[in-house]
Amino acid sequence: MLAVLWNDYVTLMLLNAAAGLFLVACYAWWGLTDPDQKRWAPGFAASGLIALATGLHMSLTWPLDYQGGIFNIAYGETSALFGAILLGTALALWMNWGLLSIGIYSLFAAALAVVVGVRIIHLGLTAQPLLAGAGFILTGLAGAFALPVLANRDRRFLRAAGAIVLLVAVMIWVMTVYVAYWNHLIPS
Repeated sequence: MLAVLWNDYVTLMLLNAAAGLFLVACYAWWGLTDPDQKRWAPGFAASGLIALATGLHMSLTWPLDYQGGIFNIAYGETSALFGAILLGTALALWMNWGLLSIGIYSLFAAALAVVVGVRIIHLGLTAQPLLAGAGFILTGLAGAFALPVLANRDRRFLRAAGAIVLLVAVMIWVMTVYVAYWNHLIPS
């Protein structure tokens, strides 16, 4: 059953999400006060490009037919939104624009991630619904931290709290994705 779910590029999406979330955590801790904001743009752009491309493809083509295709919504649409946020952040950092509008947009994507996480747990979806649901919920909570952190970038406590929530989400996604890669690399 797990092989049917992960038969596409969800592993790539999850690894990229973990890397992108880790980058956001690093940026929340070190980057917000970095005088050279442009140095952060390439990492956000790389992760954003992969998230947006795979998320849009999954959302538009529905390659996963397991459970009626609901994983195309859960993983595809959240990845597309995350990719848009990361690419928008990259552009804003590169052009020396403010990040306020990205923080506002992130609130909506964050709320969706929490809803998806709760629904995954409620329906018992995935091989480990509590772990996957917690990953989505923590990712959403971290996204909700974006606006307060951006508005109060000098408050180290807020930045630290946001970074810690992000790092816990990263650990969940890393545990999930490396087990999935291990299980998929089996000769046929």
